[in-house]
Amino acid sequence: MSVILYARVSTADQTLAHQQTQAEAAGFKLDRVVADEGVSGISVPLRERPEGRRLFDILRRGDVLVVRWVDRLGRNYADVTDTIREFMRRGVVVKTVINGMTFDGATTDPVQMAVRDALIAFMAATAQAQSEATKEAQRAGIAHAKTIGGATKYRGRKPGFAREQFNHVRELLAQGAGASEIAKLTGVTRQTVYRIKDHPAEQMKALEAWGL
Repeated sequence: MSVILYARVSTADQTLAHQQTQAEAAGFKLDRVVADEGVSGISVPLRERPEGRRLFDILRRGDVLVVRWVDRLGRNYADVTDTIREFMRRGVVVKTVINGMTFDGATTDPVQMAVRDALIAFMAATAQAQSEATKEAQRAGIAHAKTIGGATKYRGRKPGFAREQFNHVRELLAQGAGASEIAKLTGVTRQTVYRIKDHPAEQMKALEAWGL
């Protein structure tokens, strides 16, 4: 039996190390850590993430999958519930660090099964609801910022990279370099590399908005 932590961070404000520290502090003896950096839990299903895909290959019957909370698996209700149920069908036990939840497909008692499935649905729905509430708050903040000063133009967050770095990242991506290698060569974070890779037009627009 292996105990595997899956960690995911989508912004520079989060850290993978913090999720591992929390899991170990909660008493989990981890055999392996699988992590995705700079990946959205809203728009990218677990199976489509670079390291998320590996979970479906390496998890075996009897293994324990540890996540900080179900929102690390995703923030889409259907994706999260399908993912947890798929792992349970394979004989994998899913445990959360927060609240100490355990989802075990070996449960046969009808009442326990009903409670388990209800908890999965509730937690997945909560993860999506929190995500949507956050997006709504962001939209409201942007709308408010646009109205301040009348004609004041909202420029969004200032990019953490220069145009030269942007161009260098694009060149290295075109050459097939990996995110870690590019980050070291250009001096930007891996999250920034992923943003430039996935949304180059948006990142260029941000540079132009700030005159960079």
